[in-house]
Amino acid sequence: MSIDASEYESWIGKSESANDFLTLAPLTGLAATLDKDKLKFSPGDILPPLWHWLYFLAPARQSKIAKDGHAERGDFLPPIPLPRRMWAGSRFEFYRPLHAGEEVERISTIKSIVCKEGRSGQLAFVTVQHEIRISSVKAIKEEHDIVYRDHALEEKEPPPPKKVSQIADYSKKVEPDPVLLFRYSALTFNGHRIHYDRDYVTKKEGYPGLIVHGPLLATLLVDLLSEQFPDKTLSQFEFKAMRPVFDLDIFEVCGSIPDNEGKLQLWIKGPDDALCMRSNAVVV
Repeated sequence: MSIDASEYESWIGKSESANDFLTLAPLTGLAATLDKDKLKFSPGDILPPLWHWLYFLAPARQSKIAKDGHAERGDFLPPIPLPRRMWAGSRFEFYRPLHAGEEVERISTIKSIVCKEGRSGQLAFVTVQHEIRISSVKAIKEEHDIVYRDHALEEKEPPPPKKVSQIADYSKKVEPDPVLLFRYSALTFNGHRIHYDRDYVTKKEGYPGLIVHGPLLATLLVDLLSEQFPDKTLSQFEFKAMRPVFDLDIFEVCGSIPDNEGKLQLWIKGPDDALCMRSNAVVV
């Protein structure tokens, strides 16, 4: 299958907006899922970074769900006909905190569509910019990269993993299981079957196990940073998924100490020291 990005040029610049209230129940749910000591939130409490992903959920009608569990394409996102779709990475700038109970607005715009040929076949990258505002004041700017790809080629072995090359200054081991993945899927209203349907992910998409959500991994990175440096505020953060993380093995969330400018690295280390996600952050 050959994908021509020029066919989707009319989608670039397309925007949509949504409003939501930062209600308390999802915050309690994620706190429980991350095994936090504090489960109760009150109006006015500051949301931890990346917890805004609990909101602005897309409640697609059941009749509009595709075979992979996502909403059918062609509404806001372009109808690129490659079957596998995943979160490739994101970049953030944080301008002001979000508070529980606030009403917030999100404006989303398709910034670019790029097609490439990879080792596993055709790839398409769609970048969406989100701006989250409170009373018209910008609070968060996010660029979200989505990758579309073809089915895995049975005759091709996956490339060898890139190894983690640095020693962590602090780390935490996480043992993923289907309950953790299901709870995060439920909290984010994510119907993608690769996270909870083992038959689908192994037989239809060719992966060895359930896949840990990219945004959940990113949340764990930022959560570890916040635990290590509770007096610091995150001002910039970016992450890139390097390799899928499965529910088959324990993985490690790792980080470095901020330098004099507040810059640091965070990463996810999988089995055999595989680098599964890398990120950069700036704290103040």
